[in-house]
Amino acid sequence: MAERKFVPGPDQTDYTNIRYAPVVNTVVTNGGKVLLVQRSPDMRLYPGYWNGVSGFLDDNRSIEEKVTQELGEELGIAPESIESMQRGQVLLQEAPEYHKTWLVVPVLVRVSATDFELDWEAKTAKWYTPIEIKGLDLLPGYGAVIGQFLDVL
Repeated sequence: MAERKFVPGPDQTDYTNIRYAPVVNTVVTNGGKVLLVQRSPDMRLYPGYWNGVSGFLDDNRSIEEKVTQELGEELGIAPESIESMQRGQVLLQEAPEYHKTWLVVPVLVRVSATDFELDWEAKTAKWYTPIEIKGLDLLPGYGAVIGQFLDVL
């Protein structure tokens, strides 16, 4: 399934052609493992890379509300399965290939659920031990996101 053209809702900002774009990027954990998602080859941005669940901060929701929304949309994880969230320090990630500077808000999310259901944005997803993450083709800058919470990379 090809990526759908983004049509902003009444309370959303369209960052498609804006240089600086705020995003949230998660490190989802359960029992010492990290859930990583391999982005679909149909994605316009970073197809095929491994990443946490991420999304544009394009509306008036709080960081925690946005993370809850993205986990539900992309993984089918229910809000009651979220045990805790912890924000990290905001990072700037230059992406000259996309003419973007990402303002990344890292969030560590502990969940009780181990099952998930992928939407069209992901090709696959898997729970990894921290040592297994080292060999993956991570989205540029995601190592710094993980590094704020886990000593693995």
